[in-house]
Amino acid sequence: MAFAFRLNFVDVICDNSLKNTYTSGKKNGYEFDVRLSYYRGLFLSCIDKLEVFVNEEKVCDSDITFCLNNKEFSVNQLSHLISEFWQLTEPAKILIRKPNGLPLGKHNIKLDLMLRVPYLPLPGADGQRIYMPLDSCGEKTFELSESNGKEVNL
Repeated sequence: MAFAFRLNFVDVICDNSLKNTYTSGKKNGYEFDVRLSYYRGLFLSCIDKLEVFVNEEKVCDSDITFCLNNKEFSVNQLSHLISEFWQLTEPAKILIRKPNGLPLGKHNIKLDLMLRVPYLPLPGADGQRIYMPLDSCGEKTFELSESNGKEVNL
């Protein structure tokens, strides 16, 4: 029987964080901030799954950049980052490459973020080490508007 540990300390997707990104004045994608919904920080190597869905459409892993500690990482790098620590109080930025960014209007952002708790091994793993899964998923609807240059949280 499998289950995931869930502690809802904060909203995973931060309010007022969705905005289009620009390079040389041209929209090249969008970004939003996420927090760790747990009682302590974890190493980035403890991220087992990171997927982003925008308006029910999955974003390709190669278009996602995870930003933390003034560094940028691809989704494929996360499992190898044994010395990059995500502090509980520090939000991470999710950058999405998308030509022309997001249009104005409502957008639903869903984050599938599954972590493992490295100090809670589970028994019965047939010789393999399996650790307690931690559900840190979140979903939020925003509205991008011209009036403020970014979004209004709904």
